[in-house]
Amino acid sequence: MPGVPDVLLCDEEGDFHFVELKATGGKAVELRPHQVAWLSNHAHASVWVLVLKKKTKTLPQRVLLYPGSAAMDLKLAGMEVEPLFECEGDPDWETIFSLISPR
Repeated sequence: MPGVPDVLLCDEEGDFHFVELKATGGKAVELRPHQVAWLSNHAHASVWVLVLKKKTKTLPQRVLLYPGSAAMDLKLAGMEVEPLFECEGDPDWETIFSLISPR
């Protein structure tokens, strides 16, 4: 189905979480219109955008987590949007998963 995020997680409580995965080398986050629509229409649920900002010659890679409600802003303003969480280097999966499924 067009727009459905890349990853579907089921936590220990049986709750579902949807995560759209994106990678960028610049400032733009390339969300397609149907992805923005799906994320926006389901923003009341546990929907997320996880962005890998690729490393450069002078900066390490970063991993940023955004709620689905930020999809339109991400499409328009890209990496200028304030993430819910950000880490440099290797992803901090424990924190990322605790934010996605806070139980």
